[in-house]
Order: sequence, then C-alpha cells, then structure tokens
Amino acid sequence: QVQLEESGGGLVQAGGSLRLSCAASGRIGSRYSLGWFRQAPGKERAFVAGITWSGGRTYYADSMKGRFTISRDIAKNTVYLQVISLKPEDTAVYYCAASSVALVARVDYWGQGTQVTVSS
Repeated sequence: QVQLEESGGGLVQAGGSLRLSCAASGRIGSRYSLGWFRQAPGKERAFVAGITWSGGRTYYADSMKGRFTISRDIAKNTVYLQVISLKPEDTAVYYCAASSVALVARVDYWGQGTQVTVSS
C-alpha cells in the first residue's frame, strides 16, 4: 500500500512559477514510477510527467515538455513538479500518482489532489 499526499498548490499569477510536492509513504518498490496528472475544469484527467523511482528516468506528455520538470528525492520519499511560465490554462487539480508498471498504462495509487489556479 502506498499513500500519496500533495502540497504546494495555490493561486499564482500568469508568468509565475511553483513547485508541487508529493510525499509518499508505504512500500515503494524499485519498479515503481511516480508522477503527476492534472484535471482542468470540464476536462478529463491527463498525464503530465513521470519518473522511475529507482533510476530517476523522467518522461513527459508531449504538450508538457519545456515548462514542467519532475524530480525526486529518495531520502525524503518525495516527488516534485516544478512549473515555470504558468498560464491560465494550467489551472487544474494536480494529482500525484504511483504505478508498478507505467503511469500511462495503469495508476495503482492516487493522491487527493492539489488545486492550482493561475490568474491572468
């Protein structure tokens, strides 16, 4: 069982930046990937970025490359998502996720989500 808790969301002005954190607890196997999805109002939840827990390999949705950076701190059991040059269309609930296979294939655990609102 893995528990995920996000933090770092809030209200940000367009052009600004923020860093989301996801603290993971429980048994995170070496095969796991952790990452982020987001769900904007009226839209489906979409993959943003992922990172393999053991090797730290990162991967991003094509539309997220450039402004989003995912990283992890194994000692803190925490995954981060740094976002720069925020746009109003980045407004969404951001969810942390964990998968024992691949995030884009199956999510085994979800966090509760953290709201990010970007004002123009």
